[in-house]
Amino acid sequence: MSEHKEIKVPPLGESVSEGTISRWVKKEGQAVELDEILVELETDKVTLEVTSPAKGVLSKIHHPEGTNVEVGQILGLVEIGAEAKVQTIIEEIKEEIQQEVKVVEAKVAKMEEKHVEVNSQHGPAVRKIAEENNVNLAAVSASGKGGRVTKGDVLHFIENPPAPVTSARMLDSREERVKMTRLRQRIAERLKNAQNTAAILTTFNEVDMSAIIDIRNRYKESFEKKHGVKLGFMSFFVKAAIQALKEIPEVNAEINGDEIVYKNYYDIGVAVSAPQGLVVPVVKDADALSFADVEKEIARLGTRARDGKLTMDEMTGGTFTVSNGGIFGSLMSTPILNSPQTGILGMHKTQDRAVVVNGQIVVRPMMYIALSYDHRLIDGREAVTFLVRVKENIENPERLLLDM
Repeated sequence: MSEHKEIKVPPLGESVSEGTISRWVKKEGQAVELDEILVELETDKVTLEVTSPAKGVLSKIHHPEGTNVEVGQILGLVEIGAEAKVQTIIEEIKEEIQQEVKVVEAKVAKMEEKHVEVNSQHGPAVRKIAEENNVNLAAVSASGKGGRVTKGDVLHFIENPPAPVTSARMLDSREERVKMTRLRQRIAERLKNAQNTAAILTTFNEVDMSAIIDIRNRYKESFEKKHGVKLGFMSFFVKAAIQALKEIPEVNAEINGDEIVYKNYYDIGVAVSAPQGLVVPVVKDADALSFADVEKEIARLGTRARDGKLTMDEMTGGTFTVSNGGIFGSLMSTPILNSPQTGILGMHKTQDRAVVVNGQIVVRPMMYIALSYDHRLIDGREAVTFLVRVKENIENPERLLLDM
């Protein structure tokens, strides 16, 4: 009697008890290797890959894609040591052939299109008639030798034009309904919950980016050569925010019932736009990291976010968040709190603007920055002071090096 191994839903992380089967990577009857990815699960926060518990064949899939499943639930079975069935192998080969056929058909279609175009160049009379009557030669059926479009073909097309394409859309194509992913549902829920529970206000300031742009221009090549990562703006803003958080600890705190929980550590969330939605991986103990280490960690987390490989540990524990809408061209915004945090810093596009410096109008690279905060805990004075400190640290980056 053959032996089977169960494929179970693994632990999904703190406070997460269920997920959704987003994709079966393997089909029933297919051969699988030990630890080969079988199925992808989507939770409220991350996408998890479930691997094979043994080498053999995926003998049974218990739940199709789109099914909600709980931790410990059996997803399917792997028959240990079994060989893929002949029929399954045949189906796989058919699938591969169909894909190849599609590629060949696409190439043939392009060649035919080009052939018509080339042939038309050899028939000045044909081309002239077509131009005078606004006829697309690619739409004319060719009856000439070698697929040539003849004069008679064009005249026949003009005398018997195809039925005009109506501009009215078919009713069944005017709308498309797609079920929201679990992650998108969770994002919507969390953002709405933040608006419903926190008293969110936003204060703004502007920053002269000249100093850090100058530093980047002077040291970007040597920095990348030494550390293997580019020197970006994010490390400056993370460090500037941490300095401000140390002075205004309320912005690094949270409200828990009738208590204020002050955080004496600085785990900075960095908002990342991934294909599956907005995620906020966390740079842990960012205050203890160098500029290079902050840049490396942001790059690492960003790559994992885009690949859908973030773990629950990488997504939890943030005390404050930095969001850079400037990479998409945003000039100003009011970011929403990442609950239960009480503050989020919004960066925006750097743009040359006319400003007054020492009584003179000069052009400087300026960025608007925004702090959204929970007014239940943070008053306007603290919020404005926090943002001013960030501004001072960015405009005078030596403050960051001297811890001032």
